[in-house]
Amino acid sequence: MGQKVNPIGFRLPLTRDWGSRWYASEKEFAEFLHADTKIRTTLKKKLKSAAVSRIIIERAWNSVRVTIVTARPGIVIGRKGSEIENMTQEISLLAGGKQAKVDIVEVKQPELDATLVAESVANQLERRIGFRRAMKKAMQLAMDLGAEGIKIRASGRLGGSEIARTEIVRAGTIPLHTLRKNIDYGFAEADTMAGKIGIKCWICKKSEPTDARQAAPNAA
Repeated sequence: MGQKVNPIGFRLPLTRDWGSRWYASEKEFAEFLHADTKIRTTLKKKLKSAAVSRIIIERAWNSVRVTIVTARPGIVIGRKGSEIENMTQEISLLAGGKQAKVDIVEVKQPELDATLVAESVANQLERRIGFRRAMKKAMQLAMDLGAEGIKIRASGRLGGSEIARTEIVRAGTIPLHTLRKNIDYGFAEADTMAGKIGIKCWICKKSEPTDARQAAPNAA
């Protein structure tokens, strides 16, 4: 089961949170869902070079709050905050004229963010860098920065070959069945001359102790 299901969805009630946080009636639900999808697609396309990891959308009665988690906040903000103002207006239009607010959260270690690692490998493949080299470099960087384990899987016409295949590199431990473990998952696509190549990445990060007793088990 742990090999088939999305690791983030698998852990939703326990260690992960939803990407959209709002409640809607049956009449409004479809409208809100489509609006969220449009907002995410538009922002991802607009901020392709800004290393955006996640986009979190929260709704109140007549307002929409969008939190952009990015490794390059300077690109998102723009000169003198001009990009933020444009994005706020765009989000307001996509959300049906509701009041919009944009927050930015910086990713301190992009090498340990699964989505950003997958996008980094995809960008290198688009620049015709060897897939094995790109995957092994990303894997090594994550392990050097303290990841417990990492697995990167690339599928498609790797190296421009006629027959599509799948290549996997892994290091450390990736216990996908252990729900307590902090597993991050990311997916990206590389548009190469030979076609699309899908990159999946799983990173097992060190779990932060949530209780004082867990932090100091020998304190008693």
